[in-house]
This record gives sequence, structure tokens and C-alpha cells, in this order.
Amino acid sequence: MRNGRAVLAVALTYVVFAMLLNSVGTVILQSIQSFGVTKLEAGRLEAYKDLPIAITSFIVASFLPRIGYRRAMIAALVLEGLAAALMPFLSAFWAMKLMFFCIGVGFAHVKVAAYSSIGLLTRDKQGHASLTNLIEGVFMLGVLGSYWLFSLFVNQDNPADPSWLNVYWVLSAIAFAAAALWAITPLDESEAHAPDAKPGLQQMARLAVTPIAVVFLASAFLYVLIEQAIGTWLPTFNAEVLHLPAAMSIQATSIFAAGIALGRLGAGVALARIGWFPFLAGCLVAMTALVLLTLPLAEGVQPMAEANWLAAPIAAFMLPLIGLFMAPIYPVINSVILSALPKHDHAAMTGLIVVFSALGGTFGSFVTGFLFDRLGGHTAFYMALVPMGAIAVTLFLLNQRTKAAA
Repeated sequence: MRNGRAVLAVALTYVVFAMLLNSVGTVILQSIQSFGVTKLEAGRLEAYKDLPIAITSFIVASFLPRIGYRRAMIAALVLEGLAAALMPFLSAFWAMKLMFFCIGVGFAHVKVAAYSSIGLLTRDKQGHASLTNLIEGVFMLGVLGSYWLFSLFVNQDNPADPSWLNVYWVLSAIAFAAAALWAITPLDESEAHAPDAKPGLQQMARLAVTPIAVVFLASAFLYVLIEQAIGTWLPTFNAEVLHLPAAMSIQATSIFAAGIALGRLGAGVALARIGWFPFLAGCLVAMTALVLLTLPLAEGVQPMAEANWLAAPIAAFMLPLIGLFMAPIYPVINSVILSALPKHDHAAMTGLIVVFSALGGTFGSFVTGFLFDRLGGHTAFYMALVPMGAIAVTLFLLNQRTKAAA
């Protein structure tokens, strides 16, 4: 790595957006209680962040090298800092929609800029894969911290109390701190420019129609569909199926985030000894086994006489462990495709990654919310087995395409 401070700045930026983006599951639960909205209405919050991510990424991805990755991240952080600071004053569900819209627009810039910066900060494929896993691992540490941070502001005696919105003061401060760090951190972006590069949308279109990109983007779509379907609705699953109190429901979901963080931070060690395809295939088998073993344990659970961790059902601890096994999939496939491209194509390809990831997240959250509302939490989570089977197929095809291109 060429610049430790730049790596730190990327990591801190990712932490800020991890805490904001993945608070959607917590916000859904709290919005149902504080603002009296239905599950279907609350479930649309995912779209308020994911659709702006997709649209913004599609528009700006290939133009960011001209704007500057560093400038884009500073602007996104300032936007989020201001939006978060307003939330305790607005205290309404429409304001949550506006907040997630701003998060989506900001994250679109940050994701493209951060992933493109990884190529500028590393020298080879091994370094790229290592830093990608590190950054994504740090992202999940931010998600983990978000669950506990939000739970600290939830009124245990009155979960409907909107005092939980005061958490946004803390998040605003972190966003401004990250922007200040970028303001004093240089980043050499000269390699991001190619004199013969096609105009923005043409460059993305050229990349999108290549066979390897088609298979890769399908894999990214399916992965995020699974992650958001489970991660977004796990707090509500804990509260309504496992009958945990609101604060415990949020805290228990942190096991899911901790598993993803641990899985991503540790994936580099395993991948040094095992090829990426057999490793990810093993992860999918473990994910499937956890769903099939754990969901039956969640049936017939009764409310606890006393709210404490010792009395919590075993499913509250086992189901979130699926995060440990799904963790390496996303950073590994992203590194595989980006390492195969010249650095001046990284922004355009990252734009495509963000678009398809956002669409996958929106679709997964909406469908899971619909099934949860109509058929119950058990059926909604069992249906995660369908995209797990589909991603096994796309990873196989991606492996074949990668070998053919080598």
C-alpha cells in the first residue's frame, strides 16, 4: 500500500456509510413503533436508499475520475453530516425517507470512489484482494457498531419514544470527522485517467455486455439480495418471531454484522491456501445448512418471562451466524473482476457493481417484507434458499469465464 493515511480515510468513510446504510433494519423496526407505519410501508425505506444508489451510480460513475475520487468522498460525507444533524429536529417518517435518499446519493459516490481508489493504493492482484477484504471487513465493523449504537438510544421502557433519533448527532459528528481527514489527505489519481477512454455511459455499456461481466453482475445482484433480505429484516424477525424486546432485537442482529466482519477480515488467510471458487462454494453449503438447521428452532418460541440474554432462544444466536459464511463472497467476486481490468475502467465497472447491488438490495428487502407481512417470518427467511441456489450457479459460471480469460 502506498499511502496509509489514504487507506485510513477510505476505511473511516466506509464506516460512516456502513452505520447509516445498514441502520435501515433498525429504522424499519423503530419506524413501525414510533411512527405507526405498516411493515410494507416501512419496507420501502430500502428502495429510498437503493434506487438513488443505482441511478446516481449509473449517471456519475464514469465521470468521477474527472471530478476526483477524494473530492467526491468529501462532498458525500458533508451531505450525510448535514442530513443526519437534521433528523432529531424533523422526527417523522417522511424525514426518514429523505434521509435514506441522501444516504443513497452519497454512497453511490463513495462506493465508486473508494473501490476505484483501492486500485490506486495497491500494486498487484494480491494486494488488491487483501485491501478489498480489509475495507469490506471494516465496513461490517461499522454495521456492527451501528446496531449497538442505535440500541443505546432506544428507550427500553417505551420503544415508541422517538428519542432514538438522537443517535444521528453522533453519526453526523463522525461524518464531519471523516471529511476533515480527507481534507488533509493527498491521493494520487493520475492513473485513473486514460486519454483514449470512451465517454461515461459508453464505457459502462461496453463493459456491461462482456460475458464475464454479465455473469459477475448477476452474482453481485444475488449476493446483495440475500444479505439485505436477511440483514434488513432480522431485527423484525427477532422481535416478532423470537419475541425479543426491541433493544435486544437490534443488539442480536449485531451477531450477523460481526460474523460478516470476521469472515471478511479472515478470508485473506483462507484464500492464500484455497482457490476462491471452492472456498465460496463451501461458504454457500454452510449458509444453506444454517438456514435448514436454525429456522425449525425458531418455531413455537414463546415470549420471555424476563428479558435477558440467558433466556433468549438459541435461534437468536445461530441464525445470524450465516453472516460469517456469506462474508467473503462479495469482496472476492469484486476483486476478481476489478483485478482483471485496467485501472481506468475501475470506476465504470464499480458503477455497474453499485447499480446491480442496489437493485438486488431493493428487490431482496421488498420481497422479504412482502412475504414477512403475508406469510410470516419463517417463510420469508426460508425463501432465501432460492437465491442461494441461483448464486451457486453464477459463481460456477464466473469461475469458468475467469479460467477462459486467463
